[in-house]
Amino acid sequence: MHLWSRVALFGSLARFRNISCLTKVNDSTILGASGDYADYQYLKQIIEQLAFMRIDEELLGDGHSYSPKAMHSWLTRVMYNRRSKMNPLWNTVVIGGYYNGKNFLGYVDKLGVAYEAPTVATGFGAYLAQLRGAE
Repeated sequence: MHLWSRVALFGSLARFRNISCLTKVNDSTILGASGDYADYQYLKQIIEQLAFMRIDEELLGDGHSYSPKAMHSWLTRVMYNRRSKMNPLWNTVVIGGYYNGKNFLGYVDKLGVAYEAPTVATGFGAYLAQLRGAE
């Protein structure tokens, strides 16, 4: 089950309503983000650039595509790199997918802290849903 807020933040102000922060990365991976909408758009842009670079490699015909776990690992490095430059992306990102017969669900925050778990939640939902799921 996926529950998602459809409010886009402009700084700390809930500025735009009915906005989706979900992105289909490829046939096996989906990305969802909470936090600053401009930073989400930047993430989406660099993921699209990564996909375009992969298009050239797909001409090789090796059948390779990025797994959810690989995307999670890459995104962890991106978030940590931005934090190290004192310019973090103010997002919390959830990566989910199904690859080679295995489910994957991962979490990355603005500091580059990442983990994999059977359930993940961001924002206020992390306080409510994760506690309820632990019972």
